[in-house]
Amino acid sequence: QVQLVESGGGLVQAGGSLILACAASGRTSRDNVMGWFRQAPGKEREFVAVRRRDGATAYGDSVKGRFTISRDNAKNTVTLQMNNLVAEDTAVYYCAATSRRLIITAMTTSGNFDYWGEGTQVTVSS
Repeated sequence: QVQLVESGGGLVQAGGSLILACAASGRTSRDNVMGWFRQAPGKEREFVAVRRRDGATAYGDSVKGRFTISRDNAKNTVTLQMNNLVAEDTAVYYCAATSRRLIITAMTTSGNFDYWGEGTQVTVSS
């Protein structure tokens, strides 16, 4: 089993920045892909960004150019640098991980992830 704990959420003004962090513990050697999804009230869970252990990354269209995902395989952590935040980024952000060997397109699907954190709230005020 793998446990994921997110941190770094909060309230920020539009145009501001936040950094989210996720720490994995347990059988982390099996985490091939780690990343972030988000869910706003009344909406489905949305893909944000993922990074495979070998460095391959993918971003959701709405965050490209504004968010950056990084990963430290030795420390079993993944971070999400979020810049130029807008009100539409308001959501609960979930860290996700899987041991599956996924191609890039498959990494954007929440159903392919086996482990999830409890989520951290990000609120962007306009």
